[in-house]
Amino acid sequence: MVNRGAAACISQISLYQEWLHRERGLAFCDYAAMWEWSRTDLAGFWQSVWDYHDLQSPTPPSVIVEGAMPDARWFTGTQVNYARQVFRHADMADVAGQPAIIAADESGRVTELTWSALRCQVTTFALELRRRGIGRGDVVAAYLPNIPEAVVSMLACVSIGAIWTLCSPDMGTPAVLARFQQTAPRVLIAADGVCYGGKPADRAATVTTIRQGLPSVTDLFVIRTGNGAFPIAGATDFQDIQPVDARTAAMFEPEWLPFDHPLWILYSSGTTGLPKAIVHGHGGVVIAACAGNMHLDIGASYSPNNFGERFHWYSATGWVMWNIQVGGLLSGTTICIYDGSPKGGTGTVEWTPLWRFAARHQVTWFGAGAAFYASCRKAGLALRDIDGLSRIRALGSTGSALTIDDQEWGTRQFATLGTSDIWWCNISGGTDIAAAFLSGNREMPATPGRLQCRHLGASVEAWDEDGRAVREQVGELVCTRPFPSMPLFFWGDAGHARYRSTYFESWAGVWRHGDWLSVEADGSCIIAGRSDATINRHGLRMGTADIYAAVERLPAIADSLVIDVEDGSGDSKLLMFVVPGEGAAWGPELEGAIARAIRETLSPRFIPDQFIQAPAIPRTLSGKKQELPVKRLFQGWDVAKVIDPSLTDNAAIIPWYVAQADAWRAETGMAAAKAPARGE
Repeated sequence: MVNRGAAACISQISLYQEWLHRERGLAFCDYAAMWEWSRTDLAGFWQSVWDYHDLQSPTPPSVIVEGAMPDARWFTGTQVNYARQVFRHADMADVAGQPAIIAADESGRVTELTWSALRCQVTTFALELRRRGIGRGDVVAAYLPNIPEAVVSMLACVSIGAIWTLCSPDMGTPAVLARFQQTAPRVLIAADGVCYGGKPADRAATVTTIRQGLPSVTDLFVIRTGNGAFPIAGATDFQDIQPVDARTAAMFEPEWLPFDHPLWILYSSGTTGLPKAIVHGHGGVVIAACAGNMHLDIGASYSPNNFGERFHWYSATGWVMWNIQVGGLLSGTTICIYDGSPKGGTGTVEWTPLWRFAARHQVTWFGAGAAFYASCRKAGLALRDIDGLSRIRALGSTGSALTIDDQEWGTRQFATLGTSDIWWCNISGGTDIAAAFLSGNREMPATPGRLQCRHLGASVEAWDEDGRAVREQVGELVCTRPFPSMPLFFWGDAGHARYRSTYFESWAGVWRHGDWLSVEADGSCIIAGRSDATINRHGLRMGTADIYAAVERLPAIADSLVIDVEDGSGDSKLLMFVVPGEGAAWGPELEGAIARAIRETLSPRFIPDQFIQAPAIPRTLSGKKQELPVKRLFQGWDVAKVIDPSLTDNAAIIPWYVAQADAWRAETGMAAAKAPARGE
């Protein structure tokens, strides 16, 4: 085990709490009291985060927060820059010998960047963009996998006030264009190829097609990966840009920008229309990330409390968790990124690549989607067979609800490695806020299957249908007061109409997040699924996450998906798609076991009306079950308006679900529903 020293026993939140007592005279008896203060005294709390993290501005704020949602404004009068905050750590980290980025891919190729090397590469590209006339307010689009060049490009772009937007090469060309065409980028940065699951894929023709679909692009930069055809007509080789020297890099200063200057554009799933192009600001993301990193318990890798910290969260670049991982740099943390499949190479599904990556590079903080841990458990993975994992002290999970069984599996696995106190940090938030509303606190008791606490500064509650806060029962997840990384606006949303209808249509001035939430007596929280995928059986509501937790703990079940569909007679039918585990026989006996599990754990009302054996469950690229798209298929929506194959991890099964939906509607006599046109 690594000796972190006595100071390492103190969590980042405890260090902050001690600072509040020493510098502000504030003392709290427990986390609940500190959270209550943080959400009621927004100005006092967020000013303290600014001061504690020594955020800087050449001009002081005239006001910390003013106005109500959705028009709240933060730190009026200040100037910031995301890249400037990152590079404030460079000199100290380099002296301590701690790298900024450690990156690896499926082939085992490793790239390690010191902080000074990162700053040099960022400066090189930033000055090249500036030389080509790119600056404040220009959009720079990137089509890149999870490689160091993606981080370099992002920091270079935002350092000169340009606006960053990114899509993963996992996505199909129509999906990429549906996003980028909204924002009319001036620059496109792309990789000529990718490798995933042992299969290299040339993307040169795709890059050409994307550029042809973006007439606004004046400059194309291509990164050679060894997996694609190069050169590409009209492209500048990213590697051929003349690097600046160390002196020039040291003198380069990211531009001071207004607190609410656009930083990046993220995209919603686009299930029923054009993907929402969500714009976040420099200041809001920086300060929310600083607070969020306290919850993650990560700090400067060169500090006594976190010496040698190495933070990994497996993510494709199209998922907001890529942004969260890069945000570790804001706190001076070494980030460890992996480009490739977590499953294994062609012909094998072993779920060991990420763990082997973590072991090789001495990762201390390991995060992934909840579905990853479920897959590891169901595959019978034994972590004791992988040497070098004992440095991991924390496990993170998000994307969907982490079950008790999966969390306890991970805890037992690390106990076999001699780590009896592994900490689970389950978080929930998302693309909408580029942060978490619910998070962890290393000082609090373990809460298997739940999230330990509500995020500091996030006035999150569970509301019933009448807009009343409820405890220990499921309600709508709402945020009743502003949070700094809420979107500035949606790109191209005239009068902010779509923004307002997305979050504020249910209750004026109150953010409705779209999740079912239960706040327990101890302050821990349970996400019970998306509120638009809730099962309502004769007046009793249940989140789908509860049903999956009951069913998927059965050893014979590999995966499942449940939908509640109107049957055309004024009633509805509860349909469950089930993927049996390896060696499990499908039949009445297994159906009976599922029914008993639901009856005994939840209620007989939620026993499905029909079981359907399925070859696989459709999931998004970030691992979320695609409940609503499948439900809409059964309602008769056009598949092209419901589900995008390029955004589906296992797209080959989509035709199977379309056929099942057609057959079910024919059997029930249910007419096809009218879906909104694309873009509505």
